[in-house]
Amino acid sequence: MVDIKIEKCREDAVLPTYANDGDAGMDLYSCADIIVKPGESVLVPTGLKMAIPYGYEVQIRPRSGISYKTPLRVPNSPGTIDCGYRDEVNVIIYNASMREDASEGLPFTLNDKGCKHGTYIIRKGDRVAQMVPAKVEYATLSEVPSVKDIGSDRGGGFGSSGVR
Repeated sequence: MVDIKIEKCREDAVLPTYANDGDAGMDLYSCADIIVKPGESVLVPTGLKMAIPYGYEVQIRPRSGISYKTPLRVPNSPGTIDCGYRDEVNVIIYNASMREDASEGLPFTLNDKGCKHGTYIIRKGDRVAQMVPAKVEYATLSEVPSVKDIGSDRGGGFGSSGVR
């Protein structure tokens, strides 16, 4: 078990929590109300700073329920928080909804703030992502003239082997 030191750098920050015993990821909470319009990326503050031990990282991953039920995405998943990073942890959220385009010129909005349909509001206290601590394997690089003579000669990639 790794010991990650956590500082609340905002008054309303909530420490990450495991939803169930044995879960790999701890839920991260928003510490601010954030409006995410269609096609927009935002930084959602967690109000937390971490001291991650050398040899570890923390991966930021989407919560499956949010990905399944909404068009909100964590686009750089998994995001990496390196062991030397000490600033506030923010979660990048992208709204993949295209509903704003479909509602152009129509006389309705989502709320009194004038937000169009397809806009999502992340509320303070919402669970927005999860963090998973992971060991880091450090590599050395050895330059060679060609990798073709080392084991496999496989090329292709990007779906070249088909789907079935």
